[in-house]
Amino acid sequence: MRKHDEQSRSTMTAWPSRVFSLRALLTAGLLSVLMTCSPQPDSLERVLADGRLRVATVNSPTTCYDGPAGPTGYECDLLRGFAEHLGVKLELTYLANSAQMLDYVAGGKADIAAGGINVTAARATQVRFTQPVQSVRLQLIYRADDRKPRDPGDLEGQLAVPAGSSMAERLTQLRASRYPKLQWLEVPDAGANDLLSRVSDGELAYTVANSDLVAINRRYAPQLRVAFDMSGQEDIAWALPIAGDSSLFDAIQEYLKQLPPSELARLRDRHFGELESDEYLGVVRFVTDVKALLPKYQQHFEDAAERYGLDWRTLAAIGYQESKWNEDAVSSTGVRGIMMLTLDTAAHLKVRDREDPKQSIQGGARYLQLLQRQLPQSIAEPDRTWMALAAYNQGMGHLLDARLLAQKAGKNPNRWPDVLEGLRLLTKEKYYSQTKHGYARGGEAVRFVTNVRSYYDVLMWMTGSLSIAPSAEAQATAVKSAIDQPLDPEPGAR
Repeated sequence: MRKHDEQSRSTMTAWPSRVFSLRALLTAGLLSVLMTCSPQPDSLERVLADGRLRVATVNSPTTCYDGPAGPTGYECDLLRGFAEHLGVKLELTYLANSAQMLDYVAGGKADIAAGGINVTAARATQVRFTQPVQSVRLQLIYRADDRKPRDPGDLEGQLAVPAGSSMAERLTQLRASRYPKLQWLEVPDAGANDLLSRVSDGELAYTVANSDLVAINRRYAPQLRVAFDMSGQEDIAWALPIAGDSSLFDAIQEYLKQLPPSELARLRDRHFGELESDEYLGVVRFVTDVKALLPKYQQHFEDAAERYGLDWRTLAAIGYQESKWNEDAVSSTGVRGIMMLTLDTAAHLKVRDREDPKQSIQGGARYLQLLQRQLPQSIAEPDRTWMALAAYNQGMGHLLDARLLAQKAGKNPNRWPDVLEGLRLLTKEKYYSQTKHGYARGGEAVRFVTNVRSYYDVLMWMTGSLSIAPSAEAQATAVKSAIDQPLDPEPGAR
C-alpha cells in the first residue's frame, strides 16, 4: 500500500517545456522580488538554492498521475511549467487527500500543496491560496441502479466523504441550515477518487465529489450518476504556508497571471475534454478509409512488418486508431504522425521526422516489437500482442501493474481477459494505491486494444486471413536482424 506520510512516494523529474516561453517575463518578475530590501524573499531563494520545487499532491486523474510519457495531469502540467521557469526540478509527494496535503504544506514539508484543493473560508485561515486554477461544483453521486435522491434530506444509505475535506465542510453547513438529520461518515486516508470507486462497486450508497473528477470517472464507470449539485461554483487553488514571506507566493501569482486564457483552455481540453463520440462505432468509416486512404501507406506497413516480424494488419490497425492514417496528425499532448509517437519515444527509436509516414510506421513497429520483447516468454499469442498494445497506449509500467493486480485477484496474469480487468482497476484508488506506477487511464488502454482488434478483424476480412502475429521463429529472426539497425537505412543497406 502507498503510505501517506513522510515516506510517501516522491518523483523528482525535470521535463522539457511543452508550453510557450514566459522565461523573460518570469525573470523580470523574480528580479523585482529579489531586489526588494524588506522582507527578504527567503522562500523563493530557498527553492532556487535547493534546485527543487516540493509539491504535495494526490494521485488523481484531475491532478497528477503517470502517463505514457511521464507524470501528467491538469495541475501537474501547470506545476511543471512553473518549475521550468524557475529552473528547478519538480518533486511530487503523493498523499491521500486535501487534508493531508494542507497539513504537509502548513508544516513546512512541502513548498506548495496542489491537488484539487477547494478554497474555503475555514482553510483560508490555515494556508495562503493562490488565484484559482480551476472552478468546480460539489456533486452528490449515487449508483444508477439505486433510487435517485431528491435532496440531501432524501438519502437512504451510507454517505461518505474524505476526512477533513471541503465536502465535509459543506455537509456541516447544510446540516446546520436546512437538514438537521443529515448524517455522513468521514473516511481518513481516503480520497474522493477512492470513494467514487466504492459507489461504483456498490460498496457505498453516496459520496460527494468535485464535478471535474466526477466527469472523468464516469468515462470508466458509467453506472455513476449525479443526483444534484451540492454547491455553486467553487475555486480550486494552490496552497502555501500562511506564515513567512510571500516571495514564492508572489512568483506563482505572476506565473499564473501571465498564462493566457487560450493556454488554460488548451490544458482543460486536453485533460477534461469529451472522448470522441464515434470511438466505438467507427468500423463503417474504417471500411471506407481502407479503400480511400490505406493504399497510400500499405507498402510502408508491409515493409515495417516484415522487418520487425509483425503482421502488417496489426500495424495498420494501430495507425488507424492513433491518427485515422493522417500523417500530419498532431494531438493536444504533442504526439505526432500516423503512429502518434511522443518526442521522447521518437528520439529513443531514432525517428528523425515523426510526420514522415515511412519513419513513423517503422518507429511504431519497432516500438511494438520492443514492448513485446519486454513481456515474459510465458505469455503466448494472441494475448502477447494484446498486452503489448495496451503498453503501447499506457506504458509498460501500468501494464505490469495490471498484471500484478490480476495475479493478486487469483487470476492469470498471462491472459488478456484477466489483465484487462486489472487495467480497469487502475482508475480506482483502492487498487492503484497498491501499485508502483499509480493511477492510469486503464479504460483507455482497454478501448485502444478493443478498437485495434476490431480494425484488424476487418482488415483480415478485406485482405485475406492471417494470424495476429508470425511464428515465434519468424519473430526471433526479425529481432536478430533488425533490433540494432537504424530505422531509415541508406539505399541497399537492407
